[in-house]
Amino acid sequence: MKNDYRHIRTADYTYKLPEERIAKYPLAQRDGSKLLVWDGRSITDRVFRELPSLIEPESLLVFNNTRVIRARLLFRKDTGALIEVFCLEPANPGEFALNLASSGPVEWKCMVGNLKRWKQGPLQATFANGRRKYRLTAERLRAEGNAFIVRFSWNADGLTFADMLEIMGHMPVPPYLGRADEDSDVTSYQTLYARVNGSVAAPTAGLHFTPAVMAGLSERGIESADVTLHVSAGTFRPVKSELISDHMMHTEHFFVTRATLEQLRGKKITAVGTTTVRTLESLYWLGLSSAEGHWPAKGIPSVSQWEPYESLVRTGTEPETDFLQTGIVSSVAMDHQLPAMDPNAAIDQLISVMDRTGTEILEAKTDIIIVPGYSFRFTQSMITNFHQPDSTLLLLVAAFTGNAWRDIYDHALSSGYRFLSYGDSMLLIRDHD
Repeated sequence: MKNDYRHIRTADYTYKLPEERIAKYPLAQRDGSKLLVWDGRSITDRVFRELPSLIEPESLLVFNNTRVIRARLLFRKDTGALIEVFCLEPANPGEFALNLASSGPVEWKCMVGNLKRWKQGPLQATFANGRRKYRLTAERLRAEGNAFIVRFSWNADGLTFADMLEIMGHMPVPPYLGRADEDSDVTSYQTLYARVNGSVAAPTAGLHFTPAVMAGLSERGIESADVTLHVSAGTFRPVKSELISDHMMHTEHFFVTRATLEQLRGKKITAVGTTTVRTLESLYWLGLSSAEGHWPAKGIPSVSQWEPYESLVRTGTEPETDFLQTGIVSSVAMDHQLPAMDPNAAIDQLISVMDRTGTEILEAKTDIIIVPGYSFRFTQSMITNFHQPDSTLLLLVAAFTGNAWRDIYDHALSSGYRFLSYGDSMLLIRDHD
């Protein structure tokens, strides 16, 4: 392979983030946050409520409508030890909607806090529903990597697991906030348009939207579409390896309706959040995979971590630029990648699969990692917050902006922007035609 994307050094894509720049709480007015705008040439400072005037009328805004569940469950042992069980993803039933709607025992892949205090036996916690008290039981079944499969059962007839989480669970606010969740997080750590239960972290670019901003977009004739990607806790995992090739990406489930696929064809797309970007770009590689006859006969399709880069080599469309000596790729160099399939053709391929299987919703999984050198197929613009140093999300922004990511972050740091989940945001535009 002439240009191996996996030789990128993590140290080339980091910055120093002072603790005081991390926003611990959101602003009282969501759309009053700062909005950095980068148009490929220059940076300007705006306010998020101005967003409708900054989006081209013919654009399609794509949102991730996932809803954050109260995924953190706390159990107090007779000894007084507090055990935290953090639900990551459903294991049995493995489908989010079925699992959350179950009124019987369910199994989840979980992280366990204070594990050394949970040596054996089940954990129990009591909860009230109306005037009656009930009991939730957690049994650790087996290890799975650095997590565990935990079975939950409860003695309250008619209550679903989703109901249980609403009653007993805590909002999974990011660990870098350095605080426990509070009542205000129930609403502030949820987007205005959250609809589908399943995320254990918020798609935070969407936290800035208000009814007024949505109305302003509608008045300008800007269309919108929804995808659903359930954000996993892996989004917070920093890249600790020297080379990005040694970092294992997290898997996330996503769902896209046929109606949304049809909306994507031929549109200038502004993706709201990196989770939406990952979903959109994964659609391209699923379409290509299907065209090459790699669609699974059983189970749901998936995009592996390095599949886009391996596909480029397989189809003979790797980029001309040799960035291994510099570790940096400019946005101009990225455009030298020629698509192996037209994005509209990829959409048509997916719709063809749905027609053949009689489904209206495409379900898939993605481990995709977007690093400098990647050529975006669907995303012309994106709205995103400012990300952690040494994170895969920062690599995604660097892939989108080329060398300019440093100027963008330097400007934000010197201009009083607030960082991370409850911080300010940016609008990044690469399509200048």
